[in-house]
Amino acid sequence: MTAAAPKLVEMRDVSIAFGGIKAVDGVSVDLDAGEVVALLGHNGAGKSTLIKILSGAYRADSGEIRVRGERADIASPRDAKRYGIETIYQTLALADNVDAAANVFLGRERTTRWGMLDDAAMEAETRKVMARLNPHFQRFAEPVRALSGGQRQSVAIARAIHFEARILIMDEPTAALGPAETRQVGELVVGLKSQGIGIFLISHDIHDVFDLADRVAVMKNGKLVGTARVRDVTKDEVLGMIILGKCPPGAVPGPGASAP
Repeated sequence: MTAAAPKLVEMRDVSIAFGGIKAVDGVSVDLDAGEVVALLGHNGAGKSTLIKILSGAYRADSGEIRVRGERADIASPRDAKRYGIETIYQTLALADNVDAAANVFLGRERTTRWGMLDDAAMEAETRKVMARLNPHFQRFAEPVRALSGGQRQSVAIARAIHFEARILIMDEPTAALGPAETRQVGELVVGLKSQGIGIFLISHDIHDVFDLADRVAVMKNGKLVGTARVRDVTKDEVLGMIILGKCPPGAVPGPGASAP
């Protein structure tokens, strides 16, 4: 009998406190390859803090993180990148005045043997990675300020996966996008899943979550209310988890679930 593949990410009993207040209190979540897990909760619920621990912005006071079955020591964003973890923030952190290739290689530029920027090589590699993500993208010569929101997301994701990211943290990826651009981001997510990339998705849009995620993990007051497969719960039930901390029958309750 073949042993099951290890989880892409396991966060176990993770806690962190600021000024004596536990922002994250004994939270356990996991992520499989090719899966999207949406992290939900009100502002201050702890979801962003939990993700900042995984991305290396904060160091947990206690608990354990495992990546592909191996214990991971993540003390900085550089450590996170070493484990194949990349964060795509809502602001995207793109340089608006330069083109897609310059953004993909920002801070990691390719040079010729004479020490000059190798623009041709960077554009060729950007075209390859973009072909995996968004085959219709052709605006390689334009500064990214001229691109649509969905195209800008493509560039930010290309930068992450070109450098071998296997775990993506996407923060409000469809915020301020129109319907067509939102569909484009959805297509990007489907493509990433097909390549075995796991995604933690932070979103306040419940419709977004049900369109993109395989599972939801809901937090309230720093604790995990519960997790559920999207197909096993309704939007109203997920809202009940967020607002009341109430776990429906289709969810697995966590320590933060309210008494039935």
